[in-house]
Amino acid sequence: MIIAGLSEGVMIIENDQTIAWANDAALAMHGVADIRALGLTVDEYRSRFSLRYRNNHVLERSQYPADRVVAGEVFVDVVVVVSPASDPENEWVHQIRSLVITDKNGEPDCLVLVMADVTERFAAEARFERTFNANPAPAFICRLADQIVVKVNQGFLEMMALEKDEILAQPISRIDIFADAPDPEMLAERLNEGRTVPQTELVVRTGDGGRKLVIMAGQPMEVGEEDCMLFTFADLDAREKAESALRQSEERFAKAFQLSPVATALMKLNEGTFLDVNAAFTTQFGFGEAELIGRRPRDIELWGDPDARQEFETKIVQTGTVASLEASMTCRNKNELYCIVSAETVTIADSKCILATFLDISERKRTERELMQAIDAAMADASWLSKGIIEKLGSLRRPAAQSKASPIKDLTVREREVLVLICEGLTDANIAKRLSVSLNTVRNHVASLYRKLGIHRRSEAVIFGRKHNLGPKDE
Repeated sequence: MIIAGLSEGVMIIENDQTIAWANDAALAMHGVADIRALGLTVDEYRSRFSLRYRNNHVLERSQYPADRVVAGEVFVDVVVVVSPASDPENEWVHQIRSLVITDKNGEPDCLVLVMADVTERFAAEARFERTFNANPAPAFICRLADQIVVKVNQGFLEMMALEKDEILAQPISRIDIFADAPDPEMLAERLNEGRTVPQTELVVRTGDGGRKLVIMAGQPMEVGEEDCMLFTFADLDAREKAESALRQSEERFAKAFQLSPVATALMKLNEGTFLDVNAAFTTQFGFGEAELIGRRPRDIELWGDPDARQEFETKIVQTGTVASLEASMTCRNKNELYCIVSAETVTIADSKCILATFLDISERKRTERELMQAIDAAMADASWLSKGIIEKLGSLRRPAAQSKASPIKDLTVREREVLVLICEGLTDANIAKRLSVSLNTVRNHVASLYRKLGIHRRSEAVIFGRKHNLGPKDE
């Protein structure tokens, strides 16, 4: 009765290889309800159940635990996978030991197999094995008793440039993992005592002679009822290279920023405050760096043209770029500068910023104004100028791309007459005498043709008239 109630399975086998008895636990471990389904003899048992080791090696006839105990062999903790011959997909894992009870003459009298169902334990180990091997994080497990490596995953082999047989079943000292650690004695002591190894940043030596920066940690655990240590690693080599490349890129940007001959500023996108300015900026506008950092352009009245400032702020927010915006800017001494402003949004230290350049074109503007004034002066009395000269001056005064002349047909007959006389070089008073009208009438006609032609000056009227053959003919 005591044996029948055991949680372990018990099978009693006679010397003639008949199975004399099995308790309910043994029957359940084979998925049967009575001993006849188990098999009345060892031969029948062998024909009804297939046994293999966990490495999938199928047991031969003499290797079955029942055959071994019949041969008088005493063994412990033999682990086999058992499955019905009729249903090989259904299987259990048994851990079996034998008892050989002898009579007073020392001859085998009672042969016993004692078995435990360890299916769940080995299923859990199999799940752990799959998870361990599939884990991309490099890892290995060493036995604490002798510090022999008992498991290693592919991630560790790849990180360390090692073959499996170069580390598996080898002592941990074979790879000298702590050699370049900040405190190798502390790590070795914790391993020897089976204590947690804290996260440690260290350099490991790889099998191909290289070196890698990693973070290592160790955690005690039990594998197959043996005390072990699981070591896991995070490869920081890629991060280190990325950080190094980023530092180099930032250094190159900083040098280019500071050495640029064009006034350049870096500002926060959301606040519009200055983060940095280069030497050309402080020289051009006269502000010291300390006066600018943390302030906005409007705080120092940098923009002399409010409309241009509004256009700049709208475009940089909506499109992330501003290209060649001409604007009037104000220096610290209140002098006016004309600049071509260009900008792009950039990301600096994970923050959205504006990188803006301010190209000073004041000298060019002054030259253009002086040229236009000279042209206007020359064309104030254009009657003596040839048509070719008029057209060349006109192309300088109003480039073709910007010309917006209204069609000549929009002018009235009187307006055309007034335009012809303007092209001949007559003043408004002379035109009034020629046409026998009042001076105010002439001025009204001039204002009307200016409006229709989209012009604002007498010189522009001469250019338009000569272009449309309304002036005096060339000699």
